[in-house]
Amino acid sequence: MASEDVISEARSETRLRAAALISGLLLAGMLFGSALWIISGVVALLLTLINAWLTKTWSEGVHARREEGDLETKIGSLIHNHIELENRSKIPVIWLLVEDLIPRSATLFVPSALEVDGERMDVMKLGGTQKKSVQYQIRCNRRGYFQIGPTMLETGDLMGFFRRYRTGAPPRFLTVLPNVIPLTQYEIGSRRPIGEIRMRENVMNDPTRLRGIRQWQAGDPMRSVHWPATARTGVLHSKVYEPSSVIGATLVLDLHRDSNPASHEPIRTDLAITAAASIANALHDANEPCGLATNGRDAADRIRQEGWETDHRFRAAATEAGSMVESSDRLRPVILKPDRGSIHLREMLRHMARLERTDGLTLPELLIECESELSSETTLLIILQTCDEQGIAALIGLSRRGREIAVLINTHDINDYSEIAGPLIAEKITTLHLSSEENLPSVCRQSLLR
Repeated sequence: MASEDVISEARSETRLRAAALISGLLLAGMLFGSALWIISGVVALLLTLINAWLTKTWSEGVHARREEGDLETKIGSLIHNHIELENRSKIPVIWLLVEDLIPRSATLFVPSALEVDGERMDVMKLGGTQKKSVQYQIRCNRRGYFQIGPTMLETGDLMGFFRRYRTGAPPRFLTVLPNVIPLTQYEIGSRRPIGEIRMRENVMNDPTRLRGIRQWQAGDPMRSVHWPATARTGVLHSKVYEPSSVIGATLVLDLHRDSNPASHEPIRTDLAITAAASIANALHDANEPCGLATNGRDAADRIRQEGWETDHRFRAAATEAGSMVESSDRLRPVILKPDRGSIHLREMLRHMARLERTDGLTLPELLIECESELSSETTLLIILQTCDEQGIAALIGLSRRGREIAVLINTHDINDYSEIAGPLIAEKITTLHLSSEENLPSVCRQSLLR
């Protein structure tokens, strides 16, 4: 940006000097009666005006069109981008610089989120009414929400006095869905009885799951009497039921910047999103409800929906107007209430794909903000990297208020896991250790000891 500003200032200074020189020639010619100086000044003025007119004509005559629209895809997909350029005037464009923008954040790290194959920048010459195209491919290596484009067009006169920058083809938006890993088993139940998971401790018997019969004991209700066995033996017998629970969950994702250090990015955040997406898919396959609550920022909120067709004096201004906004003051959490079905799962995956770290609500603030909207019939499965004393206190407070909580601690170091899990285990809160993607398929296999 700084170098472009320096170039723009130097170009403006050159134009001012040229204007001063032309004015000086005309004034000197009139004062001294020199026709040669006057002719030189007029010729220089005409050349300047012609260059300015050519620059404007070239800039306004070239139109760019993107053949593809918004797209939703999976990790590993190869996306084709095709931008068609057309000179709609009959005047040839001597030179035109074309660049299709890609967010800088998408090209950081190794491997980058988006890997470009081909040239997305080209310098070309367009004859009158001629068409040309720019083609390249993008490989999607990580989940996310990306703005591809807009197409920046730059042209100018041959003397370097005038430059025009403007946006051509509007951008397309690419949603790369998170990875979904099949889970070997999911056994995190809620306190709501009569469900699919058998529990070891009798919280409440499930009358739909008969385990056996035994002799009647004092205190057994009459409705549990097994009358066929009683009639056959002449001794009262009672039915024995298996306790069970539903396995629905509300996934609570902590994506605050302070609890998700930049030194762990993007590995840990992507792992948390992958875990959430895999659990949501497992619950969908079991036809169980699943919801989402997070303090993460929806990347779609950052998109600036204006300035695509505006002419700009400087390239930096044109690029900034056509790019994604890097900050957002949104404090409202993203909440999807628990539901079933493929449509709901797809909507959850879209939201997870667009989530980013934020400096808005912390985890305790998120739980306070949305506690009334969190389902009391599903387990609150909280996924976090680090947790301070306030966060631990907020989790314990939820548990003491009757919420069923399980905490998935997303850290590689077992010592970090133990530091967070210790106070939670003391409160009989289920804790799970997510160290890597390899142990994700079995991380949710827990023995329910309620």
